[in-house]
Amino acid sequence: MSKTVLITGASSGIGEATAKYFLQKGWNVAATMRSPSKADNWLQKKNAIYPYLDVTKPETISSAIHETLQHFGHIDVLINNAGYALMGPLEGVTPDQLEHQFKTNFFGLVSTIQTILPILRQQGGGTIINVASIGGRLAFPLTSSYHATKWAVEGLSESLRYELRQFGIRVKIIEPGGIKTNFINHGTTWATHPDYTQMVNNLKQFTQKIDDSLPEPQGVAKTIYRAASDRSARLRYSPYGEAFFLLHAILPDRLWRSLVERIMLGKLDSRLKVNRAFK
Repeated sequence: MSKTVLITGASSGIGEATAKYFLQKGWNVAATMRSPSKADNWLQKKNAIYPYLDVTKPETISSAIHETLQHFGHIDVLINNAGYALMGPLEGVTPDQLEHQFKTNFFGLVSTIQTILPILRQQGGGTIINVASIGGRLAFPLTSSYHATKWAVEGLSESLRYELRQFGIRVKIIEPGGIKTNFINHGTTWATHPDYTQMVNNLKQFTQKIDDSLPEPQGVAKTIYRAASDRSARLRYSPYGEAFFLLHAILPDRLWRSLVERIMLGKLDSRLKVNRAFK
């Protein structure tokens, strides 16, 4: 019997690449998305469905899971991939922006897990894969809101694996480094504040400059498949992220901070240099 995977945020980027890869491997795929009407031709297969699911709307989570069970009869793996980045200075982030960031990246993930757990327990097991980021263990400039959600995903996942082990349910975390997707250009919302304009512009220039040189998402999709097929208790998988973790571990904090600022923010204005001298 073919295994079944349900993926959130499968219309583009890592989610799309992952859905395609699982289909190539012969799995049943529920490639959920917020706009099923825009589903591409690659989803027109007998072992693929594309239910409507918006992680900020709990009723759509329930309906998508129900549709998947009705169509395939079981769900073996849940991949929580839906998300976006709220970037910019925390001083410029509005309460509504921060709330939506957490609703999408964290609370939606929690709701999806809570909805599917009774099903996995009744089935006698399964795997939950949470797509976090290297930004779930490292932090970079002007990304505090996004980091807060991904660090929350990391902590939740690490604790949850103890709770679910008795039911035969494995928990996995995927921590990708930078990936060439539409995430930077279309999956990012920017908060603004006039006193951070130069810093924001420098970071935008950096992200646009490196986008074309980043690896394609197919490598992450293969890592996710490997995690889904791995019956061990391994928790973390870091495609394209290990070098960052290694550098962070071996470099003194002052050197790491200087490196990040110089590469990502470029030349800061004189006010920032003066302010830093007093820190």
